[in-house]
Amino acid sequence: MPKPKKIYFSTTEIVPFANVSNFASFSTVVPAMLQELGHDIRTIIPKYGFISERKYILREVIRLREIPFNFRGEEESASAKSAFIPKTRVQVYFLESEKWFQPLTNLLYKSKNGRILMDNVERYAYFSKAVISTLPHLFWVPDIFVCNGWQSALIPNYYKNEYEGISNFYKKIKTVLVVHDQDEYSLVDRAELVKMGIEIDPKIKGSKLNIYDVASYSADAILVMNRPGEKISTNLLKRSAFKDNKDKITVFDQEDAEDIDFNAMTESLEEVIFDATSK
Repeated sequence: MPKPKKIYFSTTEIVPFANVSNFASFSTVVPAMLQELGHDIRTIIPKYGFISERKYILREVIRLREIPFNFRGEEESASAKSAFIPKTRVQVYFLESEKWFQPLTNLLYKSKNGRILMDNVERYAYFSKAVISTLPHLFWVPDIFVCNGWQSALIPNYYKNEYEGISNFYKKIKTVLVVHDQDEYSLVDRAELVKMGIEIDPKIKGSKLNIYDVASYSADAILVMNRPGEKISTNLLKRSAFKDNKDKITVFDQEDAEDIDFNAMTESLEEVIFDATSK
């Protein structure tokens, strides 16, 4: 059995803090199971304004009060507080930004009238860079980033093109992208990505891009989560970007929509982590 890994689990939803899409439960249960298997796992999500600091006992972390990084050519600074997923010992960092996260409602990605927020891509690009930038302040180097959904899909690109090898905090870290859905959120404007410093593989054409296509060339591994009656892998594997990167892809088939087998999910992710970090 390979030795336990240090895992940095990036997500935008964890129950009970935020719960909008189907991967909220995945991001709650799977980290706890990975911890039970002996891994050193830490999770990070945005600190939305509706999350009660008193209720969930969010604590100040002095070294995370100021996390500087460059975003869109400008110097930015984020901060983070710490707590635990309730009834577990899994640590959660809450990334704070008065501009990007504080004003959001519990719909997260949509306005109250149901329209998708126009600045979603920019918001989660900011989140992605801030997540990577926490490492020198944590004095911790993970073996792998687990990047959940379109919201964290830019972490592999930013890491590989801007951070890898720049200091001892950014050496030999692998990335695994977990794809839970294929929907309208994953469609992005090329011009927006370019503005945010994302390097796009020249094989990807067009002005409207799929963020998973962009991520597929940078991620070290990709885990696609199929649900009953919704095999998103079928469509993804038809895409030229996924064909180019088919050796990185693992598909997990959830068998029961009601009784979710989190043990099997965790085993699949663990296997992908071991495989990615062994290369």
